[in-house]
Amino acid sequence: MNDSLLSTAPAAETAQHSPATRHDWHQQEILELFELPLMDLLFEAQRVHRLWHDPNKVQLSQLISIKTGGCAEDCAYCSQAASHQKGTGLTATKLLEVERVVAAARKAKSGGASRYCMGAAWTSPKDRDMETLVAMVEGVKALGMETCMTLGMLTDKQTAQLKDAGLDYYNHNVDTSEEYYGEIITTRSYQDRLDTLARVRHAGINVCSGGIVGMGEAREDRAGMLRTLANLPQHPESVPINMLVAVPGTPLENVEELDPFEFVRTIAVARIMMPTSEVRLSAGRQSMSEELQAMCFFAGASSIFYGEQLLTTPNPENNKDLMLFKKLGLSPA
Repeated sequence: MNDSLLSTAPAAETAQHSPATRHDWHQQEILELFELPLMDLLFEAQRVHRLWHDPNKVQLSQLISIKTGGCAEDCAYCSQAASHQKGTGLTATKLLEVERVVAAARKAKSGGASRYCMGAAWTSPKDRDMETLVAMVEGVKALGMETCMTLGMLTDKQTAQLKDAGLDYYNHNVDTSEEYYGEIITTRSYQDRLDTLARVRHAGINVCSGGIVGMGEAREDRAGMLRTLANLPQHPESVPINMLVAVPGTPLENVEELDPFEFVRTIAVARIMMPTSEVRLSAGRQSMSEELQAMCFFAGASSIFYGEQLLTTPNPENNKDLMLFKKLGLSPA
């Protein structure tokens, strides 16, 4: 067998001759990708994946909620919205102490995570909180980890403060297509999200932006979400694809579950459209079989959220992930 067919690392000379990344995707051609026979779609996604990524390496990120609940947004999927908390039973908390966050990051690093993501349930941070947030970034950076935060919308001043502190990534998901967005969120516009992404990019911070599937949207909306991200002037460095975790007490608690193969297709199309990005297999893994996760890795997922807890929903235990990695011949990037 030709050894080149089994290359386990992206070859620079091959990547140089690969098609340039695109920012002019049309809805119909994205839908045509979704409609390919699954084996053809997976083959193309894996081909693209191998041009830019080591197919046997997966980047590990760990997530912590630094401020839980009491959020003024009305995101229909979220247990942290103040308007949903009575139904979900979630208790709001204050912003965590810096020392507690850094200690948790240290533990995450010892468990194999290379990036630490800190999330706060806010529409946007208050200026009085910025000193604490900056100290968190600096403390985690001092451990030798990459840092990521998701805090809602930012002002130019706040963005500059986070950049100066050494923040590596800022997460701000578009969630879904612009057309379906109003069915999920009414308290913040789609343009608000795009403006925040532009502000982060202008400041020189890497962009982490993806969305959630399985919220009752159509395939056209999944295609539209990916079109928004891929047609940005620069692709997000990280693209988390979340499967909805239907939390009891939220408006989406009884939504029909998405077909798992459609989720795999979404991962594959994201990989083809944004070849250099880390496509992260994010929320929802707790209910995914090992076989489904393996298909997602083959489809081009190159990153996962690692650790037993996301913001407010469970995640597979660390040793369960490592056992799966061993079965698949994968290792942390």
